[in-house]
Amino acid sequence: MDFKAPDLRAVEAFLYEEVRLLDDREFEKWSDLFTDDGIYWVPAKPDQKDPYDHVSLFFDDKEIRETRIKRLRHPKIHVQIPHSRTIHLVSNVTILEKGLAPADFVTRSNFIMMEDRLGDERRIYGGRYTHHLRVVDGAVRMIQKRVDLTDCDGIYPALTLPF
Repeated sequence: MDFKAPDLRAVEAFLYEEVRLLDDREFEKWSDLFTDDGIYWVPAKPDQKDPYDHVSLFFDDKEIRETRIKRLRHPKIHVQIPHSRTIHLVSNVTILEKGLAPADFVTRSNFIMMEDRLGDERRIYGGRYTHHLRVVDGAVRMIQKRVDLTDCDGIYPALTLPF
């Protein structure tokens, strides 16, 4: 996707493509949307300020994302047999602010994710995404994707899929 400036429609298209990759289980392509030092973070505490002062549900750098994806692809990952089918809905996309560098900016959006697995009850997750984005060679990349679940401090079954 070619991207020159933080245009709302282009940002929405990027976010929709990101969640489409998750729904289509194209996890490697999803991970490629991050910068090399990009972080995927899901706090386990409301209003958590940083991932170092409290445990997180996910706090994945590139190496951990790659390991997680390899596990999801392994034929004997019992927690994902049969694999989950998901639908992500993204709404209320806003561009909050410019980032530290001229090509960086921050967006916020709301989401709902439904997860279905044969034999299990449907799981529904919701919350807010905060994306720290950077334009690199005309393409948008994620410096950080923060997922604030509305019930982040709840009790969860095994979480294996990105939100």
